[in-house]
Amino acid sequence: MKNRPFRKVLVANRGEIACRIIRTLRKLGMASVAVYSDADVDSNHVQMADESILIGGAAVSESYLRSEEIIRVAQETGADAIHPGYGLLSENTGFARACTAAGIEFIGPSPEHIEAFSLKHTARRLAMDNGVPVLPGSPLLDNPSDAESIAVEIGFPLMIKSTAGGGGIGMSLCHDPDRLQSQLQEVAHLSQANFKDSGVYLERFVSRARHIEVQIFGDGRGKVLSLGLRDCSMQRRNQKVVEETPPPGLSSAISSAMSEAACRLTAAAGYRSAGTVEFLFDVDRQEFYFLEVNTRLQVEHGITE
Repeated sequence: MKNRPFRKVLVANRGEIACRIIRTLRKLGMASVAVYSDADVDSNHVQMADESILIGGAAVSESYLRSEEIIRVAQETGADAIHPGYGLLSENTGFARACTAAGIEFIGPSPEHIEAFSLKHTARRLAMDNGVPVLPGSPLLDNPSDAESIAVEIGFPLMIKSTAGGGGIGMSLCHDPDRLQSQLQEVAHLSQANFKDSGVYLERFVSRARHIEVQIFGDGRGKVLSLGLRDCSMQRRNQKVVEETPPPGLSSAISSAMSEAACRLTAAAGYRSAGTVEFLFDVDRQEFYFLEVNTRLQVEHGITE
C-alpha cells in the first residue's frame, strides 16, 4: 500500500457494509465517494457519503460489477483508493490489477494472494507445504476414473468438493461407492455453472465436526496477526446461521495452535490485508484441519469488531 495516507476513498459496495466503511473513513479523516444503482438512490450509504455517483441500473451486472465504470468514477472524483467491501468485486483479480494499472490503490489483498487462495486444491497444497494439517484427500481429479481407487483409500462416507467458489455450493456427501461417479458429475456440473470451473477433489468426511474460523490481518511483509477465533458450526444447508466468539469449549491449546497455523500459512505467502482462515475441528479426534482462506473482509466482520 502507499506510504502516504489516503485523502479520498471510493466505496465499491452497497448497503450496511458500505455504511460501515464510510463511517470508518470519516473517523480516519478521509473523504468518501459512494457509487449506487438506480435501485439504491435512497439508500443510507448514498446519503452518508461526501460524494455519490450513479453508475447504472438496478442489476449488479449493470452497476456494482461495472469495474471499468467504477475505476473511471474513482479517477474523475480524485479517489486515492477503492474499498470493495465483500462480495461483488472484492475477490476479482482482474479488478484489483486494473486498479493498480490506473494508479488507484485496491484496499484488499494483492491479486497474487487472491489467486493463490482462490482455488481450494491449490490452497490445500500451500497449507501442506507450510506444515498446516489438512484432511486426507485427493489432488484435483483430472480423470474421474481415478476417483474410485482414491475413495477406497480415504474411506466412505467422504466429501466431494469443487475447488472453486464458496458459500457451501459445490459440496456433496457420498455414502455409497455406487453413487461416486454420478455425484462427481453433479458437483462438477454445479461448479461449472456457478463458478466457471468444474474441478473437483475428494476429502475425508468428519461426522462430528466444528467449523472454526481465524480472523487474520497481514502487513504484506511477512507479519500476520490473529484477531480472534469464531465458531461457525451452526449451519443450515452449509450456510452459517449463528456464530459465536470465542468458540465455546475449545481448549486454549487448540485455539492457540489454530491461530499459529493460520498466521504461519498466510505469513509464508506474504499476505496483505484482512482475511479469514477456515478450519474443521474433529471433535472425536481433537484435531483440526485446514479448509480454505477467504481473501477479503469477511461478511460477518461485525462479530470480530
